[in-house]
Amino acid sequence: MKFVISGGGTGGHIYPALALIRAIKKRDPEAEFLYIGTEKGLESTIVRREGIRFEAIDITGFKRSLSLENVKTITRFFKGVTRSKTLIRDFAPDAVIGTGGYVCGPVVYAAAKLKIPTLIHEQNSVAGLTNKFLSRYADRVAICFEEVSDSFAAEKVVFTGNPRASEVVGIESGDVLTEYGLEMGKPTVLVFGGSRGARGINEAIEANLAKIGKRSYQLLYVTGDVHFDKIKEKLANMELSHNISIQPFIYDMPKVLNVSTLVVSRAGATSLAELTALGVPSILIPSPYVTANHQEKNAESLAKKAAASVLTEADLTPQRLLDEIDNIMGSPEKLAKMQYEAKQLGVPDAADQLVDAIYEIINN
Repeated sequence: MKFVISGGGTGGHIYPALALIRAIKKRDPEAEFLYIGTEKGLESTIVRREGIRFEAIDITGFKRSLSLENVKTITRFFKGVTRSKTLIRDFAPDAVIGTGGYVCGPVVYAAAKLKIPTLIHEQNSVAGLTNKFLSRYADRVAICFEEVSDSFAAEKVVFTGNPRASEVVGIESGDVLTEYGLEMGKPTVLVFGGSRGARGINEAIEANLAKIGKRSYQLLYVTGDVHFDKIKEKLANMELSHNISIQPFIYDMPKVLNVSTLVVSRAGATSLAELTALGVPSILIPSPYVTANHQEKNAESLAKKAAASVLTEADLTPQRLLDEIDNIMGSPEKLAKMQYEAKQLGVPDAADQLVDAIYEIINN
């Protein structure tokens, strides 16, 4: 079997695509893949690093306001369709899958016009513009949140979950916390704001470090690469307690998630898929800087099931965040309830379900 995968712009579109590729390889070790992205997106580096054949097209997203750039985008779209058709014809895939981002537009559209089975994967609780457009042409629309199903034709929708969820379940964590100077087996709060960090979360945590140093739980605080040096300089004269570890980035996040008691983070779709697959309670602080405020909608889907607590960035203060952490960490009953409800929302076999949906459109 041969597959074209397209998805880009952010890790939230790329990492599920890579998880899907690994899931297909488990089922069919001889499967071949072509990844179509853009040179400007993160995918050009991440996908090539994985040793997957990568081809680029030139495409940009639409501006939400009237702009001459939108005219240029339309021109790039049709050029991208022509380029995609050439790549697809040469590769001759059995199916084409789009995992989100504007690069999927010309790729999946071209495949549909060539009568090749197509599937798009919507990770968020709010449908992206590209996926809304492509849903008219794709054979299937795989979703991760039931709330987004109304955005697509009911007969095309299949609930699969996010394939990244499958990659965090059952991982052996070993002594991973000791690598960061913390104790294994001790209640642990993990704080991170994505690979680049989140300034609002960082400021709230920094203001509480002295108090957290006196708590019975330990803190693994991930600042994000771009903030790390400045934060370390700021804290140079502060003697941190042994129960606090500050790191710029964590490369073995699945291992750390498996031993975390509570997570404080943004509400990106991939992170939530991982948290619910493992049943990890969370305090979610949605980014207000994303399209259609979709992170807040993502977070609400967990909060309404009592699987997470939500603090908006506008309401975020050091004291409110510390109070919420203490409230949850100090209540075994609340932790157990959140763990159970998060687990109920998880789809640990999401990768297999997505692969099943792809093989179904191939065989029909």
